Parts: sequence; structure tokens; C-alpha cells
Amino acid sequence: MAIKKFFQRIFNWELWNFYVLYFPISFAWFWYCLRSGSLWFFSSSNPTITFGGFEGEGKKEMYDQLPSELVPKTIYIQHDLPVTELFTKVEEAGFQYPFIVKPDVGMKGILFRKIESAEQLARYHERIPVEYIVQDLITLPVEVSVFYYRHPASARGTVSGFIHKELLQVTGNGQDTLRELIAKHPRAKFRMEEMEHRHGHRFERILPVGEIFYLSYAGNHNRGAHFTNLHNEINQRMHEVFDELSLQTQFYYGRYDIKTGSIEDLKDGRNFQIIEFNGCGAEPNHIYDCGMSIWQAYGVILEHWKALFRISRYNHKNGVPYWSFKRGRDHLRASNRHFRLLEKYD
Repeated sequence: MAIKKFFQRIFNWELWNFYVLYFPISFAWFWYCLRSGSLWFFSSSNPTITFGGFEGEGKKEMYDQLPSELVPKTIYIQHDLPVTELFTKVEEAGFQYPFIVKPDVGMKGILFRKIESAEQLARYHERIPVEYIVQDLITLPVEVSVFYYRHPASARGTVSGFIHKELLQVTGNGQDTLRELIAKHPRAKFRMEEMEHRHGHRFERILPVGEIFYLSYAGNHNRGAHFTNLHNEINQRMHEVFDELSLQTQFYYGRYDIKTGSIEDLKDGRNFQIIEFNGCGAEPNHIYDCGMSIWQAYGVILEHWKALFRISRYNHKNGVPYWSFKRGRDHLRASNRHFRLLEKYD
């Protein structure tokens, strides 16, 4: 079984380590660094987000710039706030269980949790070592990602990617335990250690026929979510919706994670909520789960890097400075320390 999994990883590029996947095209990234004269050329891409949204930016700065009617109700919690004050703050904000909690500065779904009781909230609060957010659980049934970029000199941008997300889940058959269902799942079986950490206390439970058990509530590919490419659904109205958002926010390059009532609702610009905007560090995740060869995926990535370079260079020439080497280095070091800390508590 271990040998089979090893060869499955070798021959499926979507399962490769990030650095292994990107190494063959890294020369293009460094070429843009040379052309711009800055390792951090991308820092000017989204001027209103820290480091252009490459890494280490807080969700608060993103939510504060988006139209309030398009984002879930959110409050920010200091990790050292007394628990009694936490409960008061949550109650005064009008939250009802269940809701979502996640670090204000986070990534890859680390420490993302669905909170269903006061006891669970207290445990999370006592454990998490950083500021986090409490956010409404949006129950709109369809979760999607939209990748969008726009050159600042143009009023119109490009919706380059549109995918539907299916959270990592198993369905009961009345016979198999949760452990057995995970072992048979095409993606979850590669994450057995993580699954045992999160759900080990339920491993021997037999799920009734048809019961859906969510293994992760984070819609990230690196958390096992499955993507369906909806590129053929992109229409002119979608472009207009995201052009308007970009013009309001100066978000020129990145990916919107969204919940909506239906694909048609989003295409018509109605009945949707923006869960997050990921800036220039966002991966064009429409390369996954759609049958692309690795060479096709590289073509998509390189196309996006070219757009990122052109946006960043234009903003730089028009008064948005690149971050200095020291500032960028120190920021990345601090971010890496922050994320290593989060991983210890995840």
C-alpha cells in the first residue's frame, strides 16, 4: 500500500511538494526580479494590502476594503482576552452557534475551525496563540473561487479562473468505520496522519447510510478540497462584477473565495458573500482537478506571473514603491515564525 501511494504521488503532479512543482519554472520568477531590480517586485501589485498580499497580511485589512454587504459579519479577538469578555463580545455582536474562527493572519486553512458550542470556543481561545477572527458561518450552498486581475491603466480586467469547491468529505454506507472510509477516499487517504489528529476520537464510528461527514471545512486544495473547473461559465456580467470590486478596492491581482446561492447567482452578480480575498501570493487554483498536464499548468502559472509583473511595474512607475530588501526579508522571516507557531497549535 505504501509503495502504491508513493508511485501515485510520483506520477500525479498535483500531489507534488510545492517546491518540487515550481522549481522548473522558477527561472521566470527570478527573471522578473532582475527586470524590476527588486526581489519583492510583487509588493506593489495590490497597493492597499501588506506586501501586495503575498504573505503575512491580515484578513482585517482585506475585509475593511470590501463592501460590507458582501462580507460575513466578523469581529477580531485578541488571544489574551479574558474568556468572560470573549463571550460578552461574541454575544453583543449577535453571533449564534455554529460560527467560524480562524487566525487573522493565516494560510492553508491552519487553525480554521467550525465552533458549535461555548465550550468549544473556550478551548479554541485558550489554545490559539495569536489574534483571530469570529465570523458568521455562511450557509449559502455553493463555494467557488474566482481568480481576477486587472492592469491599473485599464477599467476592465480578466476573470482568468472560476472553480467550484467540494469540501473534503466522506459519505457513510452503514458498514465502514470513519477510519475505513478515509482509507478508501482518493484524497483523504494521503492525509491519514492529519485525519487521525483531527478525527481520531471518531475513527471507530460507523456512519449511517448517506450521512456526510466533513473532514475539513477549509476549501483549500492543500486541505483536500476537490475542484471543478467552471471556465466555460465565465460571462461578461462576471467580469463587470469583479471590475467594480477592483475599482473600489485597488485589488488588482488575486483570488476571491466566495459562497453563493448558485453559479447563476454569482454570474448575475447577486446573492454571494466574499469569504476571503487572497492577493499576489494566491495560486491560480484552477490548474487543479481539471485534467491539465503539468505543461498546461505551467503555461497558466507563467501567464499569471506575467500579468503580476506588468501590474506591479506599472504601479511602481506611478508612485507605489517596491519594498526594500530588508523590509521584505524581515517581513517574511516574521511571517515564517508566525506560521510555524500556528502549525504547532493546529
